[in-house]
Amino acid sequence: MGEQHHVKFPQEVLDEYAALGVDLPALFSAGHLGTRMGIQILEASADRVVGTMPVEGNTQPYGLLHGGASAVLAETLGSVGSMLHGGITKLAVGVDLNCTHHRGARSGLVTGVATPVHRGRSTATYEIVITDEHDKRVCSARLTCLLRDAPTGGATAAIA
Repeated sequence: MGEQHHVKFPQEVLDEYAALGVDLPALFSAGHLGTRMGIQILEASADRVVGTMPVEGNTQPYGLLHGGASAVLAETLGSVGSMLHGGITKLAVGVDLNCTHHRGARSGLVTGVATPVHRGRSTATYEIVITDEHDKRVCSARLTCLLRDAPTGGATAAIA
């Protein structure tokens, strides 16, 4: 995913993790897959997660953005929102993802915006809209995450 210090987190979230001795921007990641795909998280809160991904390197044989790449971006953004909604006592685990691909993209960056549809105690569902550089919708996705209790020590203990 690249450099993490550019992610904008709400101050109360930063403070919550800092109280536990955790530097959230340093910890935060789309994982190894997100890094390989060039995903950059630009903004992150339980209310809205924004990220980009290059088309180049994420195409299928026809030169179009691979539908699976859109799915990875969607699941990454929705999972981040779910994690932030669940807080330090929960782990967000994706249990359902669906994607509708509306148009192809051949170059540039696509941008995904995840917004909550439902935020409960045990599940969180996010709608993720992925657009091209001309603000044309490339993909509509929906992700539901199960919010599981984190091991003793909170979500950060599961990562360590």
